[in-house]
Amino acid sequence: MIDAQQGKQYAFVIRQLTARELKRKYARSYLGIIWSVLNPLLSMVVLSLIFSQLFRRSIENYPIYYLTGNILWQAFTGATNASMTSLVDNKMLLLKVKFPMELFILTRVYTALINLGYSLIAYVIMLFVFQVSPKWTMLFSPLIILFLFLFSLGISYMLATAYVFFGDVKHLYTVLLTIWMYCSAIFYPVEQLQGIIRVVIWNNPLYTFIHCMRKVVMMGALPERIEWFQMLFWSLGVYVIGSLIFQKNRNRIMQKL
Repeated sequence: MIDAQQGKQYAFVIRQLTARELKRKYARSYLGIIWSVLNPLLSMVVLSLIFSQLFRRSIENYPIYYLTGNILWQAFTGATNASMTSLVDNKMLLLKVKFPMELFILTRVYTALINLGYSLIAYVIMLFVFQVSPKWTMLFSPLIILFLFLFSLGISYMLATAYVFFGDVKHLYTVLLTIWMYCSAIFYPVEQLQGIIRVVIWNNPLYTFIHCMRKVVMMGALPERIEWFQMLFWSLGVYVIGSLIFQKNRNRIMQKL
């Protein structure tokens, strides 16, 4: 059981490790963390030029449609890819200092959340540029982001555990992410699809998060009850499963490291 004093210490450690991660990521960059703002903007410009004409009739305000999906997708992949190697990357520190292993995974996920915050700066700017009016439903967007990061944390626990014992997980996950991205309807309308692929996308948890975010931001509508249930089910369910897998293997992880 963690007491209040330990909680403060662990929170301090997470903040320090997060600062280290951010400095290391942008160490050799002149623009530094500004790239967290520029990346989604540049991607939006490129994809808008390519696909806006193709989907002009089926998607209103395509740049915002794409950008909404892209920043959530980048947050998820950033969190899980970085967390996967967190235990191996910090092997020496884990063996020398008696900190819970979870802190290193939490740090990588928290760093991705910080990066998402910077990306949201670009997102808000684009909302004004493309004249997306403020809506009261936007107040629910932090809750959707919370669900997304609980889901990401659960996946991160699984990946970090698997990577300690099986390094090829990193390459397999790269392939899986490619398939997963195309099944998340980031840059195309799922309504134009038919058959089994449409069913797959509608049951894709990441698509649910993206679709609900588009609803509250672009449409001024709240997710339906079944969509709230899906987000809650996926986020809490995957988080609990990931935590249990990690806790069950923590002793084997230390032995392997």
